[in-house]
Amino acid sequence: MIYGLIILTVLFLLSTYYCFKFAIVIIKISEAIEDSLDVIDTNYNNISKILEIPVFNDSYEVKSAVNSLENARNSLLLVAKKLSDSDLNEEEVDIEYYEER
Repeated sequence: MIYGLIILTVLFLLSTYYCFKFAIVIIKISEAIEDSLDVIDTNYNNISKILEIPVFNDSYEVKSAVNSLENARNSLLLVAKKLSDSDLNEEEVDIEYYEER
């Protein structure tokens, strides 16, 4: 009887240790994701400001660069959406992609 109690106590202590260990890992990952989302948001806003400037050159290279920036902006938005969907709330968030010019 006493051996069973000792074994159960040891198992309980081990499981508690690993629960706290994994909880700390999850908290660190969550903080890293939040920091990454802040960086993505800043870059998204900077790219959006750049894309609001009208382009007066009809060169293929300039149009290609603008299209690449638009694709980068949309991919940043997609990554941010996927990272923020990791929470338990299964809310549907619509992504509004900007139309290509």
